[in-house]
Amino acid sequence: MMEKLDLIGLKCPLPVIRTRKALRSMTPGQRIEVHCTDPLSVIDIPNLIRETGDYVEIAERTDARIVFVVEKSGAAAE
Repeated sequence: MMEKLDLIGLKCPLPVIRTRKALRSMTPGQRIEVHCTDPLSVIDIPNLIRETGDYVEIAERTDARIVFVVEKSGAAAE
């Protein structure tokens, strides 16, 4: 089962900070679903994932929310 990180209603930089914290506690191959409403998260979350070396896809993007699926990679680039 995939863990869900509910960041709905949080504004920049909190979605990135909380996503980074969640990634630190994950093991390689583990996936997390990140739910955001901050429009900047569509830029900020993928940038964070590029920094950490993990994998991200936008699973859903509507006017109401953005859902990312993030997979922890084996390479820790923190």
